[in-house]
Amino acid sequence: MTERRIRITAGSVSAEALLDGSATAGAVWDALPLAVAGDTWGDEIYFAIPVKIEAESPRVTVELGDLGYWPPGSALCIFFGPTPASRGDEIRPASPVNVFGRIIGDASAFRKVRAGTVVRVEHA
Repeated sequence: MTERRIRITAGSVSAEALLDGSATAGAVWDALPLAVAGDTWGDEIYFAIPVKIEAESPRVTVELGDLGYWPPGSALCIFFGPTPASRGDEIRPASPVNVFGRIIGDASAFRKVRAGTVVRVEHA
């Protein structure tokens, strides 16, 4: 399989991410390009995408920079720090997510993004 890179742009923040080989990553890749107004929840940006996929090795905690797919909301999530559900320093989604890729570089730059900002996701 060839390496799949995407570019995520939200306002002045732009980053590349590397997708893994999961079915979730393939479904997201096939849905691109997207431009959706994002919501924030702690240090997470999330937005509904036109992908319907079941839980695939869902994780209750994630790492800084992980990209997740949240099945209950058909949402793409960008994790860059603790959420209201986190305990201590962990990064905890609202409920388990399919991790399908990660930001290359410093994901904390996404802290500058405010709710309602259009997030563009495209093939890099």
